[in-house]
Order: sequence, then structure tokens, then C-alpha cells
Amino acid sequence: MMRYYYYNNSKNKSKPLSVGFTLVELLVVITILGVLATIGLVSFASAQARGRDAQRKSDLKQIASSLELYYSDYGKYPNSDNGKIQGCPSTSNTDCEWGVAGSKSDFTDLRTTYFASLPKDPSSDQNYYYLPVTVGSVNQGFQLYARLENSQDLNCLPGVEGTPSCSSPVGIPTGVTCGLGPCNFSVTSSNITPTSTPAP
Repeated sequence: MMRYYYYNNSKNKSKPLSVGFTLVELLVVITILGVLATIGLVSFASAQARGRDAQRKSDLKQIASSLELYYSDYGKYPNSDNGKIQGCPSTSNTDCEWGVAGSKSDFTDLRTTYFASLPKDPSSDQNYYYLPVTVGSVNQGFQLYARLENSQDLNCLPGVEGTPSCSSPVGIPTGVTCGLGPCNFSVTSSNITPTSTPAP
């Protein structure tokens, strides 16, 4: 509590005068602090989502590079099973598990390790999806999919109007799923577009 002193002419001595905050002032201060805290939390959550999206983009680009190395050795891309690369090892078409340490996620042909421990989506309720594109009977292209959280990301796949649409991208092949909501980001081989429909 703050104390102020004033001079009283009649008695010729100082007396303390108590000054404090009123209830209305306290409520205003608490409200302002609450608004600032809310803004801070929203900004922090948004920054975290953008960080996870950056991780997704980096993961898919690295996986794409390993798939290209595999293609340069074999002239085709590995098979898939429900969005998983059949390359752990590729010699037996064993499914790679996303984000599992050890041989279950080491993309290899038992001579060359193309990717040690394939990464997993940073959110536990989302996943990456690998889809080879077959020309004739040979996998001559691929699509890697993820779901970005930032609804304003300009790298999202196009919507109906041709502009990036993180919430409603069009042309995603049937069966491709990234967990919660549609896949909305893709990295592909150079001869394939992200919304190509694989040949049967």
C-alpha cells in the first residue's frame, strides 16, 4: 500500500493518507493481463504448428532423395503397402514402419542403406503416406504426402480454384490418408504431379 503525507495547517503535523486500487481498477488490470496471456498462448501455439510443418516438409524432401537414390540403383521405386514403403529391406518387400528405431524403419536393400530410421509425422495422430505411380508394371514415379497444420501455408496442394487450399485440396488419389483431415502437402518424383491418379 502506498502512503502519502499531507500538511495539516490547523494542527501543524503530518498525517498518513492511504491510497490503494479500487475493485474496478483491479478488474481492468486482470482483464488486460488475461488478454495479453491469451495472445501470447495463441502465438506460441501457432509457432509450434509452423515448426512441425517445417519438420514435415524437411522429412518428405529427405525421403524423396532416398527414393531417388534407390531408383538410380534399380530403375524403379519400391512398392508400397497402405502408405508404407516396402523397403525394410526392399529385397523382401517388408513394410517400413514410420518412426520406429532399428531395422523396421531402415530403408535398405541389405547392401546400401538409403535412409536410416524413416521419420514419423511429429503429431501422434497424423502420418506420412507413400504412393508409387506405376507405368505398365513398373513403379516409375512416387508421391509422398503429409498434412500441414498451418491453414495459410502457400505450399498446400491446390483447391477447386487452383490456389493453395490446406483445408480442401482436390485430386488426392483415393485411399490416401494422413490421419486427421485430408493430406494437403506433397513431394513427388519429377515426372509426377501431386494429384496424379496412379495407373491400376
